Amino acid sequence: MIRDRWATKTGLILALAGNAIGLGNFLRFPGQAAANGGGAFMIPYFLSLLLIGIPLMWAECAMGRYGGRFGHGHTAGIFHRLWPHPISKYIGVFGIFIPFTVALYYIPITSWCLAFSWFSFSGAYEGLVTRAEIGDFLKAFQGWESNAHFHGRGALYFFFLLTLALNLMILTGGIARGIERFAKLALPALFGLAVVLVIRVLTLSPPAGAGPDQTVLSGLGFVWNPDLRLLSDWKIWMSAAGQVFFTISVGWGIIHTYTSYLGPDDDVALTGLSTVSLNEFAEIVLGGTIAITASVVFFGIIATQDIVAGGTFDLGFQAMAIIFQQLPFGSLLGGIWFLLLFFAGLTSAVAITQPAVALIQEGFGVTRGRAVALVGLALLTLSVPALWWRGVLDELDFWAGTFALLLFGFAEAVIFGWIFGIERGWREITRGADIRVPAIVKPVLKYVTPVFLGAILLGFVFQSLGGPLESAPWQIWGARGLMLAIFIGLASMVRVALRASPTEDA
Repeated sequence: MIRDRWATKTGLILALAGNAIGLGNFLRFPGQAAANGGGAFMIPYFLSLLLIGIPLMWAECAMGRYGGRFGHGHTAGIFHRLWPHPISKYIGVFGIFIPFTVALYYIPITSWCLAFSWFSFSGAYEGLVTRAEIGDFLKAFQGWESNAHFHGRGALYFFFLLTLALNLMILTGGIARGIERFAKLALPALFGLAVVLVIRVLTLSPPAGAGPDQTVLSGLGFVWNPDLRLLSDWKIWMSAAGQVFFTISVGWGIIHTYTSYLGPDDDVALTGLSTVSLNEFAEIVLGGTIAITASVVFFGIIATQDIVAGGTFDLGFQAMAIIFQQLPFGSLLGGIWFLLLFFAGLTSAVAITQPAVALIQEGFGVTRGRAVALVGLALLTLSVPALWWRGVLDELDFWAGTFALLLFGFAEAVIFGWIFGIERGWREITRGADIRVPAIVKPVLKYVTPVFLGAILLGFVFQSLGGPLESAPWQIWGARGLMLAIFIGLASMVRVALRASPTEDA
């Protein structure tokens, strides 16, 4: 089977950046920064970027390109090459399990962004100017209650099926003609929409009767002003490191997959650094400006803290929908905001679906179209619990989107730096490099990155899993059973796909 290839380096960088730039850049990051000391949060954030983010990005790019030499586009096959041990491919299964399981709820959430963009452009929620009213609108759309806005889940399923169809259509086109072409259109559009909103937010005037803290400068200060006393709080460091880990999408298995479609001597050093740079611009400059600043101007700092504490949907779907209704051309601005979130979500949704497609296509010798259809059918079927059952989305996100992510990231850092070997790994990173990679990165990758990731993982375990066992409703146990079944199913597929695959070096 002739493997697909990226047509241009620009296309690969935009695709990798599209994978990294998601809903979290515009919603999770500003909330994390504001809740963890503002500017003080950025000190451990940038340290984590240097000690975990960039080194692990380079390592994953190198691992992916290395595995691609043997025809592997998923981490099970790649780890099978890095470490000739029977368990290695099952560790690699996490790099397929994580993105596929996250896709079960990430694609529905992305479809909500598309729906709310349409609702804003069409004026469907016009006049709903309190968080309670918008909240009722969202709950009715999601099917959790029936009211004057929606009866049943018809609209929910329509936008979900439309988003899933777009995702599968892009994937069917392949690497160069599908994912790369889409990234070249979506990323410039995403940045263009974000810049429009940044300009509008920075020119906001306080509403009538606003308090002295309801200004653009107060909003920016809420995110950026440092409270250095908080640097002694270990949770701030863990939150910052976790944000870096999540935002550039290391530990997902996606970067391995994308870079497996490179040639053996294609650059990964400049590619990885460019990807991180684009993501950080989107997160820090754009994401750090729009939502929180607008919320402070319209609601004040105290109310914004309450909104941030309420989570992603309170900020992105409720507060922003209310804010834009208070402005001239509010329906247009609200539509742009949700369209921005949709583009960010769709570029990531395409990326998290590709590893499963690669496993089926390469492991079982089927055509790409058939592999995409099989994955699409699985997503259509298995997304139902996330759409129907309360608490399932959060449960999937906790285990697959957080715990498994940290566990897999730690495992791959150990495998790359210690088992595959840092000397071999360093040769892979620097092979064909278009920039000089600082020599200090080698000991950082071998010693600092695994220790740092291990500390984050342990901190997460003690903080999130150290309490007493609590009873859970059947829906939660159903979600856990679903995840176990997915992992076992993928592991069984990997066992068959790699049964006759040798592990000697090329």
